[in-house]
Amino acid sequence: MTDSLKKIAFVSYDFPEYSIRHVNEMVDHAEVLLLLPEQTSREYLSLLDPRVRFEPFHKPRLRQPARQIVNALKLLRTVYRFDPDVVHVQNGHMYFNMVLPLLRKYPLVMTIHDVRQHLGDTESGHTPQRIMDFGFRRADHVIVHGLSMVDTVVDEIGFRPEQIHVIPLIALGELDSSEPISDDEQSILFFGRIWEYKGLEYLIRAAPKVCSEFPEARIIVAGRGEDMQRYRNGMHDPASFVVLNDWITDQHRSELFARCSMVVLPYIEASQSAVTPIAYAYEKPVIVTRIGGLPDMVDHGKTGLLIPPRDADALADAMLQLLRDRTARIEMGRAGKRKLLQECAPPVVVAQTLEVYRQTIASR
Repeated sequence: MTDSLKKIAFVSYDFPEYSIRHVNEMVDHAEVLLLLPEQTSREYLSLLDPRVRFEPFHKPRLRQPARQIVNALKLLRTVYRFDPDVVHVQNGHMYFNMVLPLLRKYPLVMTIHDVRQHLGDTESGHTPQRIMDFGFRRADHVIVHGLSMVDTVVDEIGFRPEQIHVIPLIALGELDSSEPISDDEQSILFFGRIWEYKGLEYLIRAAPKVCSEFPEARIIVAGRGEDMQRYRNGMHDPASFVVLNDWITDQHRSELFARCSMVVLPYIEASQSAVTPIAYAYEKPVIVTRIGGLPDMVDHGKTGLLIPPRDADALADAMLQLLRDRTARIEMGRAGKRKLLQECAPPVVVAQTLEVYRQTIASR
């Protein structure tokens, strides 16, 4: 039987590294068109396979509706000229969602990264949820990154279970990084854009208990925060923290993950997180709250530790457990790398994604 999948259009307003790692693997199986904003994709273009047909676009500000609509229509025309067998959209966008009905002739797959907007995420808050849902509902099939998201997609958006596919986040970062991996027990890493739902305040509350036993420990907070002064005010001993309130380059990210002893994700709300796969790529154990899809990526006691959300004492105890046992945390990190290669390596994730495309085409 002839494979019906020959041309793929991959559209994303965000997630540049994530998108590039997908299409790099897909180009061995089909002709691929990648549409990404030029502003955010520049840093990752050196990773892009030259066989991918890359069409960058300028992403206007949300407060420029006329430019947004013109841009969305240009994207549609690019897709039409390419004439794909399937279109894959990453989470949609406020204005692009409005024109998605014009793509109805093509089988459409939507990856829903976040079913609902997160607490404190002011960027996503600019887009009404009903517009995101409108875009989601245009899809024939959807991909989510955690089992916990399936019921929400069924109950709140109205998809049938057979239209929903759970596929892990693709591994980000270099799986064979040249960065030397060490284990600096003094370095505990909290990484990523800092919104309220990331739970940084609970890490700050946990710090005194940890530092009373390990006074040389340093908690590295790496990523842009909207209200860092509020967090700084809560730090009992600011000397216990290293705050990097800035955009973290890939090279700096690599250095931080390679050096730290563990990675902490004390989220109070989440769909999923790309931080855990990055930690595993650098053989680091993770401490993760039992919230949303986060536990799907952690084998408790083997690749990291799971704790209740909003529990600073439990977080401190988990950090102390790993700080006290270097052998255990190194083995957890190695187990995390094995899990990453088995479940999240690009060939594994893309093989599942291509099967979703074929099912979507067949369902038309």
